[in-house]
Amino acid sequence: MSEPHRILLVEDEELNRMLVKAVLARAAIAAVRDAELVDAETLSAARQRLADSDFDLILLDLNLPDGNGLTLARELAAAGTPKPPVVAVTASVLPQDQKAALDAGCDDFLDKPYAAADLVATIARHLGER
Repeated sequence: MSEPHRILLVEDEELNRMLVKAVLARAAIAAVRDAELVDAETLSAARQRLADSDFDLILLDLNLPDGNGLTLARELAAAGTPKPPVVAVTASVLPQDQKAALDAGCDDFLDKPYAAADLVATIARHLGER
């Protein structure tokens, strides 16, 4: 049996973290359901988690207490090393917000509030699972 996928969830709102955990726990796709979810509530915590461990996917809130998540996306893109896919997850849903996320190095964009099925499908797509 292969190792479970590891997902870094960068999200400052506890309710949103609980929602993601609940959705993943009930996912019909085993690779999503069995994924190890690691939390980071701030940019600095996310940087530390990334320094300490490898991840297969990053779910990145853009509005964090210590800055904009796009800063982290830019840092990862500029690092010049392979990076996990980064999905911007935000309530900032204007077309220019999506463009800014993609320009910063995010691989995808998920609007809050999102349907559970959309979250699972987005994760599965980036983990290469169906």
